[in-house]
Amino acid sequence: MHRIPWLFLLGALSCCGMRAQAPDPVPAPFVALEQGRFDEPWAMAFLPDGRLLVSEKAGRLKLHRADGMSTEVTGVPAVSYGGQGGLGDVVLHPDYAVNQLVYLSWAEAGEGDTHGAAVGRARLLLDEAGGGRLAGLEVIWRQHPKIEGRGHYGHRIAFGGDGMLYISSGDRQHFDPAQDMASNLGKIVRLYDDGRVPEDNPYAAQGGIAAQVWTLGHRNPLGIGFDAQGRLWEIEHGPAGGDEFNLIEKGANYGYPIVSNGNHYDGRDIPDHPTRPEFNAPEISWTPVIAPGNFMFYSGSMFPAWKDHALIAGLASKALVCVEIDGERAREIARYDLGERLREIEQGPDGAIWLLEDGRSARLLKLLPKG
Repeated sequence: MHRIPWLFLLGALSCCGMRAQAPDPVPAPFVALEQGRFDEPWAMAFLPDGRLLVSEKAGRLKLHRADGMSTEVTGVPAVSYGGQGGLGDVVLHPDYAVNQLVYLSWAEAGEGDTHGAAVGRARLLLDEAGGGRLAGLEVIWRQHPKIEGRGHYGHRIAFGGDGMLYISSGDRQHFDPAQDMASNLGKIVRLYDDGRVPEDNPYAAQGGIAAQVWTLGHRNPLGIGFDAQGRLWEIEHGPAGGDEFNLIEKGANYGYPIVSNGNHYDGRDIPDHPTRPEFNAPEISWTPVIAPGNFMFYSGSMFPAWKDHALIAGLASKALVCVEIDGERAREIARYDLGERLREIEQGPDGAIWLLEDGRSARLLKLLPKG
């Protein structure tokens, strides 16, 4: 189904001199408590015992305790660190309590000055002294091909209710691979938890790289997640304008770089989504951009007004952005200024909201309701 949603139509008027305005920052209904500091953190995941795994881009995986202290987990793969590259996402297998499997993404070097993202899994072995190590690391997926540059890896990971592994793969700042079915760049891919390709993927009959593809036509997807109804959503960076929040549909093409609600950085125009209705249009498009770090759907009880809403960590916006979901519609309803670039947002076991700032000596923040 190819959608041009009602909220996007407001934004489309910007080409005629009108622009849908984002809500002004509003007073936050929470207090933010610092829980620790990290060096260029990128992702986090809670263990069943309440401890937190935090990845740092330079190639370190930290095990963070409630007392604010962290130890380093050994056995992490070597990473290609630089630009946007390094150690990326960290996600637990849905049956982690049984198999202790942890999934990581990272940038790795290829021949010459080429690079690409990889996803691997390993068992997390915790010791009585409070430390841990990764054992039996195996790479189960790689971006293809490896190319020059150190941007737009994407490499966010999510498990669906079907038990399948979904991986976002950026276009690596090379544009055309997002439409090339001989490449898995600019795509969302769907795999079994061990990296095998499911037979019911939309392009499985084509074989090869194409068989991995769930959707195509993406630029730099830095967040993927499932809502309460089990639907997959994705958030990605646009070029100069046009950040997107997309409802992901099996086999759909989201149009990049043929269409975008932003333009090239040198000012050249990219046709907007309404000009090519065969491509899926975003449910929300932001210009000026928010530059999302990632997002999550809130399912806790600590913030009841946000139940089933999408909460976005904003980099350029330096804000927590709240999006209301109504069926296939989505709209931004609030923006809370945090004053720093936000890389990652996750929900804690008790329903608190945790944020990682971006950059050096970045704070780990726990958000609790005021009062």
